[in-house]
Amino acid sequence: MTKAKQTGEIRETPLADALGERYLSYALSTIMSRSLPDVRDGLKPVHRRLLFAMRQLGLVSNQGHKKSARVVGDVIGKYHPHGDTAIYDALVRLAQDFAQRYPLIDGQGNFGSMDGDPPAAMRYTEARLTPVAELLLEGIDEDAVDFRDTYDGESQEPVVLPAAFPNLLANGSQGIAVGMATSIPPHNVAELCDALGLIIQEEMLAATPRQVATAELVRFVKGPDFPTGGVLVEAPDAILNAYETGRGSFRLRARWEVEKLGHGLYQIVISEIPYQVQKSRLVEKIAELMQAKKLAMLGDIRDESTTDVRLVLEPKTRNVDPAVLMESLFRQTELENRISLNMNLLDREGVPRVMTLREALRDYLAHREEVLRRRTTHRLDHIARRLEILSGYLIAYLNLDEVIRIIREEDEPKQELMSRFALTDLQAESILNMRLRSLRKLEEIEIQKEHDALTKEQADLTDLMAKEARRWKVISYQVADLKKRFGEDTALGKRRTDVDGPPSETVIPLEAMVEREPVTVICSAKGWIRTVRGHLTEDADTKYKEGDEGRYIIPGETTDKLLVFSSDGKFFTIGVDKLPRGRGFGEPLRLMIDLAQDQEIVAMFIHKPGRRLLLAASDGRGFLAKEEDVLAQTRGGRQVVNPGEGASAAICIPAEGDTVAVVGTNRRMIVFNLDEVPEMQRGRGVILQKYAGGKLADVKIFNLADGLSWILNGGRVRTETDLLTWRMKRAGAGRQAPRGFPLNNRFT
Repeated sequence: MTKAKQTGEIRETPLADALGERYLSYALSTIMSRSLPDVRDGLKPVHRRLLFAMRQLGLVSNQGHKKSARVVGDVIGKYHPHGDTAIYDALVRLAQDFAQRYPLIDGQGNFGSMDGDPPAAMRYTEARLTPVAELLLEGIDEDAVDFRDTYDGESQEPVVLPAAFPNLLANGSQGIAVGMATSIPPHNVAELCDALGLIIQEEMLAATPRQVATAELVRFVKGPDFPTGGVLVEAPDAILNAYETGRGSFRLRARWEVEKLGHGLYQIVISEIPYQVQKSRLVEKIAELMQAKKLAMLGDIRDESTTDVRLVLEPKTRNVDPAVLMESLFRQTELENRISLNMNLLDREGVPRVMTLREALRDYLAHREEVLRRRTTHRLDHIARRLEILSGYLIAYLNLDEVIRIIREEDEPKQELMSRFALTDLQAESILNMRLRSLRKLEEIEIQKEHDALTKEQADLTDLMAKEARRWKVISYQVADLKKRFGEDTALGKRRTDVDGPPSETVIPLEAMVEREPVTVICSAKGWIRTVRGHLTEDADTKYKEGDEGRYIIPGETTDKLLVFSSDGKFFTIGVDKLPRGRGFGEPLRLMIDLAQDQEIVAMFIHKPGRRLLLAASDGRGFLAKEEDVLAQTRGGRQVVNPGEGASAAICIPAEGDTVAVVGTNRRMIVFNLDEVPEMQRGRGVILQKYAGGKLADVKIFNLADGLSWILNGGRVRTETDLLTWRMKRAGAGRQAPRGFPLNNRFT
């Protein structure tokens, strides 16, 4: 590779190196200058530039508003060379009280709504800073933070704000960078102040400092506090682990209550919905579920919201349990959602990393201590300059006549004053610039008072700079004052999100999720499955694909569960309401369950709680199983029968009776008591019948008193009551089947 020595020279560079270098530059720019907030002020560059530009425009909280377009124009022209839409979107979000726990911009006009309505154009809205934003900017003119050149080099912008307000955790932040992201929910400032105070007392001011544990901080910071309220239903251990690791999630539910209407009727009113959920979309989703008959217990929903949220839910009947109805809504809608916590931040050194709650608070305090030192140093420099000037004034008053003579008669009065009275350049210049009216005796007294006061302040600030403990006490007072301004007894500071433990497990009947309706499950020989409304008979005219035929026609209801047993011994469970409906041919069953291509369906039936099944493989082994034990939770199914080598699952029948009859392909039959078959949850089972040169053909369970019956050709039924010839203990070889037994060795 050749090195370029002058502008315009062409270099030969491998494409991979060139792409890698440029992509790395892009990634770093995205991480550092766009997506991740700074742990010190909790802001991204666009937000920081917005607030700084508004301060430069004089848009403080006690002054009038100005057009948002003016603000956006200043930000684009001086600090942030990006599109106006992106900047205005950032401004709008900082002004939305349903998006920001403590809004940084006081907006006037249409700034959007919880329904997802867009804000008005920037030429129609106006903005100014809030007192919270002014706290973030407090001391910025006192050398509290570093400044850097703007993109065009014509002016300067702050690298970070002084941040007398813990904005990172108070308002939270979200962003997606290259290879990393951040997600921090908002918190209550009063609780953060308590946590900050604990860290100061135990880690900075204690006689024997120690590191505060996260569990101690969580006693104060109970969890996120969202601007839209709601109820946090998360286990304390999960909350603690999230703050200890910097990663986790919080389960948030809507706030609701029951309103009695008389005559046993009631309605449910939702007054707060989860954070960042669009109310209009939520109502649409619930209406769609009602139309799809997925909310069988809900009769109607109305949005009666004005400035406050009010969603009214009407149950279908007065007998519906409100808790069960709400639990079904929590499971199917955004009335419950999860808010993630990923504290991926730029630390004080500008390095992106995941921080714990304590680390984030500790870095914020370190920033506040640095701001205090820099502001104190700036004030000391200002005092020293002023004291130097005042000392010069006092010298002038003591020698007033001579000073007047020098000014009137000398060609170079400044140099003469400096040499005559040992004045500095600043003192001489200040004396020359002094107004004649300041030569009164009263002014001399005032100057002496100011000199004494500044000298005292200088001594105090010098002591403050020399003693770290004093600085932390000052910061502790600032934190306490902040808590007083945003405490629980203030409208803005009062906690809005209640923190409860995980809700008790509410058993929701399937009828609450799906409307009960009679249907018939139809499955063809090639595995195409569907449902049709109503109960069909076996001889109903049912159409199948060309070359296919019917296999299963099963009456049921939409609230039922369909069990499918395959030849590899697995059970699959499908909700009947999840099956395709209509007049078509349905869908392949293998798309709904993970049935291996080399396996076949052995049985298909509707689940009946409390029933037992006899399961058997082709090698003559089997056992009894409860239906509850074979239900599968995933599409991968549940392995219940473990067929032996060369064998496959062959039988699945209800265990309804007291006697078992087993017949093999060698036409030998055995009859024994059902209680000889053990009940198991899974396994290979016990030997039902031994085979020398065959395998299991069929099994039937019946009541011995009624006799054993089978179907002959033509549909006639034959019943054998004298079974003594075939009665023997389980695991025998059996005897030749009765005369007239079907040639296919099947009972049905």
